Amino acid sequence: MPTTHPTAAMPAAASAATWLARAMAAHRQGQFDEARSAYEALLALAPEHPDGLHLFGMLEAQTGSGDAALALISRAIALNPGEAMFHNNLGNALLQMGREDEADACYERALALDPGRYDVMNNRALLLARRGELVAAEAAFTRLLEVAPGFTGARQNMVLVCLRLGRLNDALAHCVTGLVTAPQARGLRELLGRAYVRCKMPGKACELYQQWIEDDPEDPVPRHHLGALQGQAPERASDAYVERTFDDFAGSFDQILGRLDYRAPALVGQALRARLGDAPVPQWRVLDAGCGTGLCAEHLAPHACSLVGVDLSRRMLERAAQRGHYQALHQEELVAFLQARPQAYDIVASADTLCYFGALEGFAQAAQQALGGIGWLIFTVESHEEAADSPPYRLHSHGRYSHRRDYVHAVLAQSGFQNVHSEAAVLRQELQDPVQGWLVCAQL
Repeated sequence: MPTTHPTAAMPAAASAATWLARAMAAHRQGQFDEARSAYEALLALAPEHPDGLHLFGMLEAQTGSGDAALALISRAIALNPGEAMFHNNLGNALLQMGREDEADACYERALALDPGRYDVMNNRALLLARRGELVAAEAAFTRLLEVAPGFTGARQNMVLVCLRLGRLNDALAHCVTGLVTAPQARGLRELLGRAYVRCKMPGKACELYQQWIEDDPEDPVPRHHLGALQGQAPERASDAYVERTFDDFAGSFDQILGRLDYRAPALVGQALRARLGDAPVPQWRVLDAGCGTGLCAEHLAPHACSLVGVDLSRRMLERAAQRGHYQALHQEELVAFLQARPQAYDIVASADTLCYFGALEGFAQAAQQALGGIGWLIFTVESHEEAADSPPYRLHSHGRYSHRRDYVHAVLAQSGFQNVHSEAAVLRQELQDPVQGWLVCAQL
């Protein structure tokens, strides 16, 4: 987590331009605390600085402070109403808060000011896709890619729309076209691999991942996906894979999951209330295991005298810190973290973290050791069929594991948990299909 404060190295008489440069550099590097302090210092010197207000608003939107973001960017627009970028980013902040119609109006204003802004065209097309207007979204992306064929982000979004429409060949074609102009584009490579698998072309997917490994031997992502296709699934995803995946994902994590009707944190919260009561008392030591950006925090904090989060992704933890619910956040591997803290918690809660674990024995044993007091363990996993010949867990081409319910129950019982209960639940939507899972509760 960042510790350096910009004022420690910055002269008191620094100019607004110097503070802006310092803030922007920290912002680009994901050092959000330093960036916030520098923006505050800039605005103390120049309260009506449009760029400072706008960029500070973008930072607040990135870190989940929607109301603050709207206020800052709106002030920037009042000072400079002709800047299309300001209207675009106000739209993004509104969209993050679920205010779709207002966001669309902002995008319209941005395009009226600057009809050639490709980022705004992309955002409007994404909004159509978010609303489920997939044919209109496809048409919008088609128009954009006609004038900006090398816009990799728009190409990736078009691929996702085609996948949602079930048009696999078109998805493949867009991936290949995009990789012609951007052959190292990681997002397009991942999507192409998934499209090959959905088209029942696993050999082509393997070739893709093998070439990716040759091009970038240090990237853990293709090795993880290749293992899934070749039946060489590790017992869990590597630390490097999880950290790389979620560091890349951190900036858009909350917004993307909001479009997928993401339910896992709320399900964990409902299960906890069912066991502790609907009138929560903040008296328990709670661990948010795999906390990510802190989406579980609002559901856990009412029960906690102490709420601690642990995650492998530094950038996710930086987002979680901005929510203000946690007494401590740790960048560590989950099982090792639990093993090092015997009887430190009364409740261990985890939403959509164990889908990156195959074998659950190590986690269950470590959780048992870390729990004292009332000793509740509540988590979600993705599920697969329980036919007699199905494995206890399976690594899928999208990179996540699913689990059999009887396996989960057996592992928990072997680790000393009792009162094990699980129920089927839809965790989110993916390519318009529900992701089925188990909501699991157990007590020592």
